[in-house]
Amino acid sequence: QVQLVESGGGLVQAGGSLRLSCAASGRTISTYGMGGMGWFRQAPGKEREFVAAVNWRGGTTYYADSVKGRFTISRDNAKNTMYFEMNNVKPEETAVYYCAADWTFARPTMAGDYDYWGQGTQVSVSS
Repeated sequence: QVQLVESGGGLVQAGGSLRLSCAASGRTISTYGMGGMGWFRQAPGKEREFVAAVNWRGGTTYYADSVKGRFTISRDNAKNTMYFEMNNVKPEETAVYYCAADWTFARPTMAGDYDYWGQGTQVSVSS
């Protein structure tokens, strides 16, 4: 089992920045070779959507078109932690942000493929 704990959410003004973290524990992902991790978000009344993901071994990153150039995903293998730098945030990006981990990472953008999920952290962007 892998446990994921997000942190760093909160209230930010439009155009501001926020940094999320996701710490993985349990079955050590570096030792067992986790495929990758990702960030998804879900706004009230909407489906959960892919935001970004990172290949744990090689560091290849994937982004939703809506966040390219503004958000940056990264990971620290030694700390089993994934980071998410959000810049120039928009009010419509208010949502609960979830981190997730996937052993195979065959389809990084597909929520259904991920094996483990964090509890989510609220990000609220005021206009």
